[in-house]
Amino acid sequence: MTPGAPPATVLAAFGAAGQPVRLTGGRGAAWRVGNLVLKPLDISPAELAWQAQVAQSIRREGFRLATPLCARDGSLAAGGWSAWEFVKGRHEAGRWLDIIAAGERLHAAVAGLPWPDFLRARVDPWAAADRVAWGEADPERLGRGSGVADLLAARRPIAGANQVVHGDLTGNVLFADPLPPAIIDLAIYWRPAAYASAIVVADALVWEGADPRVFDTLGSTPDFSQHLIRALIFRIVAHQDPRSADRFLPTVALACRLAQSG
Repeated sequence: MTPGAPPATVLAAFGAAGQPVRLTGGRGAAWRVGNLVLKPLDISPAELAWQAQVAQSIRREGFRLATPLCARDGSLAAGGWSAWEFVKGRHEAGRWLDIIAAGERLHAAVAGLPWPDFLRARVDPWAAADRVAWGEADPERLGRGSGVADLLAARRPIAGANQVVHGDLTGNVLFADPLPPAIIDLAIYWRPAAYASAIVVADALVWEGADPRVFDTLGSTPDFSQHLIRALIFRIVAHQDPRSADRFLPTVALACRLAQSG
């Protein structure tokens, strides 16, 4: 069930004035009030504090970043809600290479950060699916016809450095030209940066009807087909909706062919 609007006590806690307006996209749980975006708190307090600290410390070159804001008492959450800076922009289907480029700039800015401790405690479906994709957990519910078995068979070791990455860039890079792209809703993982780009490719092919030739320039990225294999496992295992599982199959077949030829 989609949460209702933030209550008056939450608005007061963050100093928000005006009528909340539900924002489209995501899970439909975010509300704009003036220059604030209020969302039910769906990450741990430790992760929220980490995001606030990182937002203050990194250099934003070529991208904007929505940052968490404090309530009037200095806390980052109130009544089960968090507040974020509103950033102008919208998702534009077809700008996948621009999304990947914005992600690369973000990942260059955070490349030196240490492994975040809060990742150890994450047990949400996306964290579980990510561990399956990287061979750190066994898949439990694959869904008939999902293609996960083929992907697992095609998976090979990757030699690459892990770092902090945003693992859900596709719908969370917003455009308002001529401003730099805005990045919102950080979904933090500890993986190679190419994995985050491969997730964008998987999303574009499966959900937005992209022509695979759009991504030919990424073919020279070391082990890119193996990152795409993992990105698809991640999305399929997290998705777990048998009604649309077959939607993944053409992209699964493509990724497996690329892995064999590479």
